[in-house]
Amino acid sequence: MSAERCDVVVVGAGIVGLAVARELLARRPAASLMVLERADSIGTGQTGTNSGVIHAGVYYAPGSLKARLCVEGASELYDYCQANGITAERCGKVIVATSESELPALDELERRGRANGVPGLRRVDTAELRELEPHANGIAALHSPNTGIVDFAEVARAYGGDVEAAGGTLRLGCEVVAIAREPAATGNGAGRVTLTHSHGVIQAKQAIFCAGHAADRLAVLDGADPDPRIVPFRGAYLRLKPEREELVRSLIYPVPDPRLPFLGVHLTRHPRGGVLIGPTALLEPRPRSLAWPGTWRVIRRFWRTGRTEIGHAVSRQRMVAAARRFVPELGVDDVEPGWSGARAQAVGRDGKLYDDFAFSETDATLHVRNAPSPAATSSLAIARFVADRFEQVG
Repeated sequence: MSAERCDVVVVGAGIVGLAVARELLARRPAASLMVLERADSIGTGQTGTNSGVIHAGVYYAPGSLKARLCVEGASELYDYCQANGITAERCGKVIVATSESELPALDELERRGRANGVPGLRRVDTAELRELEPHANGIAALHSPNTGIVDFAEVARAYGGDVEAAGGTLRLGCEVVAIAREPAATGNGAGRVTLTHSHGVIQAKQAIFCAGHAADRLAVLDGADPDPRIVPFRGAYLRLKPEREELVRSLIYPVPDPRLPFLGVHLTRHPRGGVLIGPTALLEPRPRSLAWPGTWRVIRRFWRTGRTEIGHAVSRQRMVAAARRFVPELGVDDVEPGWSGARAQAVGRDGKLYDDFAFSETDATLHVRNAPSPAATSSLAIARFVADRFEQVG
């Protein structure tokens, strides 16, 4: 089969892959670039099934990539949306402590947020919380006015339009099944990367993989270490009935478990309308996940948390009870089924749940190995980071 040729291939047409392609073309306007996506449309994975929250950067360890790229990325994303006519609402968020035992963790979140430079972050008492969210209950809270909501699928489509306007090509329905290398003709430097996909073969000088749930599989095909592996976690939502949406003005979050890269059951206004309750964070028992030693180490370490998540997944009453801690008026009759998606979470062989963005590279390729939330918020900043790093690789 004859191969097409180009300078750069980006694998994955989610919001991160499209942002990276857009950034590369801005830096190399003369380059030929293709984006390969296994689905039949862009932004169908995590991009299209997340809660639509523009995170402000409160949660992440100071100095981490998540902390830096989230704060930078949120600012850039708001500017991008304004310039491109995309509605991005700074509705704000409160992180609510409902007991004295949660105050030390709330203190730590406040410390992190201030260290990360989160705009406008402030501590509020019960009275101030009620002014912000009249139906919320707590002994203290953090208010993040720069947290917002946006339809990330719409943002991804805009990025895709930018890529095509700059001369890039989007190829949908093209799943990469093999990666090979052609030695450099001179014997020096990197040779071409050959990608076999479901509809043909492409040879490129360089390739970047932003493949979400397939990130580890493609990295291994490229000769990378199989550690970490992507282990999917299913996130399911309930939705407030329209007549009860007045219970939530903005976004209401609990104080999260600091050991986990998940934020707990929360209530969020969604950019496409309605108020979501959730999500669950239930490990999906796929054969590939269960064959990974790290998965079993996670299960043994967090079995109590897993039992709670199973309860949330099978019982609407339990999910509502988790949210009722900070919105006491909420009842089971106030909700209806929502929708679900899967988070691609990197898990180490040793059972480590990766809590930061992670990458690996060769002489001609770069793989985004872990990019869960807040990757959508951070997409423009991640793209800049990846392009900088890719230039060093190339």
